[in-house]
Amino acid sequence: MSGTTLDDYTDLYAQRVHGMKASEIRALFSVANRPEVVSLAGGSPYTAALPLDAIGEMVAELIQREGAPALNYCVGQGEAALREQICAVMAEEGVDASVGASPDDVVVTTGSQQALDLVARVFLDPGDVVLAEAPSYVGALGVFQAAEADVVHVQMDDDGLVPEALEEAIAAVAASGRRAKFLYTVPAFHNPAGVTLAEERRERILEICQRHHLLVLEDNPYGLLGFEEQPPAPLRSRARDGVLYLGTFSKTFAAGIRLGWILAPHAVRDKIVMASEASILCPPTFNQRIATRYFTTMPWREQLKVFRELYRERRDATLAALTDFMPDGVRWTHPGGGFYVWLTLPEALDSKAMMPRAINARVAYVPGTGFYADGSGTSHLRLSYCFPPPERLREGVRRLGHVIEEELSLRSTFGATGSAGAPRRVAGDVPPGIA
Repeated sequence: MSGTTLDDYTDLYAQRVHGMKASEIRALFSVANRPEVVSLAGGSPYTAALPLDAIGEMVAELIQREGAPALNYCVGQGEAALREQICAVMAEEGVDASVGASPDDVVVTTGSQQALDLVARVFLDPGDVVLAEAPSYVGALGVFQAAEADVVHVQMDDDGLVPEALEEAIAAVAASGRRAKFLYTVPAFHNPAGVTLAEERRERILEICQRHHLLVLEDNPYGLLGFEEQPPAPLRSRARDGVLYLGTFSKTFAAGIRLGWILAPHAVRDKIVMASEASILCPPTFNQRIATRYFTTMPWREQLKVFRELYRERRDATLAALTDFMPDGVRWTHPGGGFYVWLTLPEALDSKAMMPRAINARVAYVPGTGFYADGSGTSHLRLSYCFPPPERLREGVRRLGHVIEEELSLRSTFGATGSAGAPRRVAGDVPPGIA
C-alpha cells in the first residue's frame, strides 16, 4: 500500500543489515538544529571563517579554465595533483617523504568516512575482531558493525590509549581463539574524548602492535588543530609498515567537499583502489580540483592559524563555563586541540535517559552510549565547541548544568530507580575508558 511505514522487505535484506544502527548524532540533528536549542552535539566545522569571496572567485576561475575536465570522470586513485598536495598537508603533520609518504601510495576518498569503509572492505570478514579505544569515534564503529566485525574496546585515560590495556585486550582475544585484525586509534585530540596520546606511549604501542602482527589504522582529522602546541609526531611517521594513515580536508578546509585520503603500503594501496572503484568508480573530480587550487593558490597555512585561534577561544569558553556551572561530581577532559570535551557524570547518572530533559531545557549533546560498540557509556557524554560562538556555548553549558542538577535532585528524592522507575547503573559500574 502506498505510503505505508511497514517494512515489507525484511526477508530480502542481507544479514549484515540487521546489525546496522542509526548514528546517535544523526538522530539528534532534527532537534539540535532548532534555533532555540543550543547544540553542543554535532562537530560541524565553522566554515564561515573561510575567505568565502576568494574561494568563490577561485571556483569561478576553475570553471572558466578547466570546466570540461573538472566535470568529468577521473582515475580511481584520485588526481595526481591533489595527491601531491595531500603529501604537503601530511608533511605539516609530520608524515613526509623522509618516512616514505609518497603521492603514489595515497588514495583519495570521499571523506575519511569512505576511507574507513574501504579498510573494512579490504580487511574484515564477518566475526573478525577490531580493537578500538574506549570510547571511539561513532562513525568508525558504524563501519565496523556494518562489516559484521566484533569491536573490543581498549581502555584510555587522560594520556590516551593505555599500553598495558592494549596488551591485555590482544591476549584476551587470542585466548578466545581469535586474532584482532587491526587497532583503530585517533591519537591526536581524540573524538570524542578530547585527549592526546602521550609521546612516551607512542613507541610502546607501536612495539606491541608490531610484536603481535597487528595493523594500526591511525585516523588523524584534528592533527593540525592544536591550540597551544602540535601533538607528538603521528604513529605513521615512526613506522612505514603496518600503519594505515587516514586524513581529511573536512577540518582543515571544508567538510562539504567530502574529500579524505588513505596513505597505505603499496600492496594494500592496490586493494584499496580496487575497492573504491567498485564502490564509487572515482572520487569527485570537481571537488578534487577545488581542493587542489585551494591548497596551491591560497594561504591555507594562515587559514589554519585562523581556525586554531577560533576553536581555542571556543574551547576556553566551554571549559570556563563548565567550571562555573557544573555541579560537584562532574568531571571533564581538557583538550589541547580539536573539537570535543568528554564529560563524566556523577553518581552514575544516565546521559541517554537525561536527553529528553535536556531538549526541554533547549540544549543538546551526544550521549556516551554512541561511542561504545556494546552500548555502555551511559555515565558519559560528548560536548562539541567548534560551531557555536563563545556566548552561546556558555549559555548551553549553563542550561546543561541546570539539567544535571535536576537529575541529581530527582535521584536523591526517588532513589536509585530515578523518577521514571527504570533501574540506573550502580555507582562504579562504568564502561572501560576515561572516567
